[in-house]
Amino acid sequence: MATPKHFLQLRDFTRPEFDYLLARTRVLKSRHRNGTLYQPLKGKTLAMLFEKNSTRTRVSFEAGMAQLGGSALFLSTRDTQLGRGEPIEDVAEVISRMVDAVMIRTFEQDIVQRFAAHSRVPVINGLTDEYHPCQILADIFTFVEQRGPIRGKTVAWVGDSNNVCNTWLQAAKIFDFNFHVATPPGYELEPERGESYQSMHLERFDQPLEAVREADLVTTDVWTSMGFEDEAEERSRRFAAYQVDRDMMRLAKPEALFMHCLPAHRGEEVEAAVIDGPQSVVWEEAENRMHTQKALLEYLLLGRVES
Repeated sequence: MATPKHFLQLRDFTRPEFDYLLARTRVLKSRHRNGTLYQPLKGKTLAMLFEKNSTRTRVSFEAGMAQLGGSALFLSTRDTQLGRGEPIEDVAEVISRMVDAVMIRTFEQDIVQRFAAHSRVPVINGLTDEYHPCQILADIFTFVEQRGPIRGKTVAWVGDSNNVCNTWLQAAKIFDFNFHVATPPGYELEPERGESYQSMHLERFDQPLEAVREADLVTTDVWTSMGFEDEAEERSRRFAAYQVDRDMMRLAKPEALFMHCLPAHRGEEVEAAVIDGPQSVVWEEAENRMHTQKALLEYLLLGRVES
């Protein structure tokens, strides 16, 4: 039996594969907008395992599979033996004999790695504490859709060095753009995340205003990610100067875009006038989760498709 291909972090795919996925996303999105029925995954089933709650991840995968003619099963730890301590390896052996692909949204990256190692079908990382590859795939597509090639551009990250930030860093090397990171003291990128990156792909800044200067894209996330709720009050104090507001956006290029993976807290990490303003593409970004994931599912299950 051939070893299935998985999507656990961006580094699992090559640049040519991403180029194909971006082009394929454009085709699938156009078909959806035109009302063209396209169901290549008829009879296929996606199992969705959730240890972390979600709105966009669940809806985008479930709707995407339905549009492709397949079906999706929602499974939470409350509904399965995972919540009662069944080894992840055993769960993978069983579930992967019954479905055609698995998406997991969980805590440690090690969980998706272990699941994939014992799975007979492709496994997709829907989010872990370390990485969020489906989100950044959608973000890259959104930028390309709005502004053209991202190569050589500057993406500025303001806020916590979380899973989304880590994945943007991987994207910078794959897609060859410069990534500016501004985080409060004590919340910097972990040393091992940036050790293999040259200055052309990663620059660290103490001041967020300097990080966004002449940027082509400014992006952020909540100050307190899931699992860190007990730090919320302290983080609010430490991150106060890292809100993306109109003054900060004025330092970016006039045509710069603003992105946020959502959900957003207006008045905290982003000013309402920014997320609801003309530079914001957060709603397109959210919709594109579905379209890029459709291209990803099609590729993992059927390989390259030319039609």
